[in-house]
Amino acid sequence: MYLVFKILLTAIVVVLISEIAKRSTLIAGVVASLPLTSLLAFLWMYYDVQDTGSIRDLSINIFLMIPPSLTFFVVIYIFLGWKLNFFITLISAIAITAIVYWLYFYILSFLGINLN
Repeated sequence: MYLVFKILLTAIVVVLISEIAKRSTLIAGVVASLPLTSLLAFLWMYYDVQDTGSIRDLSINIFLMIPPSLTFFVVIYIFLGWKLNFFITLISAIAITAIVYWLYFYILSFLGINLN
């Protein structure tokens, strides 16, 4: 039952953002840019294990993953500006972002930064 509750609450957040976007992409962008997913993950983790050390580790890892994740939005913005098909744009954004993540991990490990 608890798992169903977590899934439903998380789904509600996503649906709420998509409904807001129908009325205002700016407001939806603000809401979507809030760390709602992270907040929910922190809440679920704390409720499940009450280990603030794990939440602390997760927070720094999320922070470190922000730079490569921005690639996704830049690619979508550029490709749709070029009038490419939406699904080709989406698949390309996912693929390019995955490559950027791989490069990012490689660079971090080269610099001696190991993520756990």
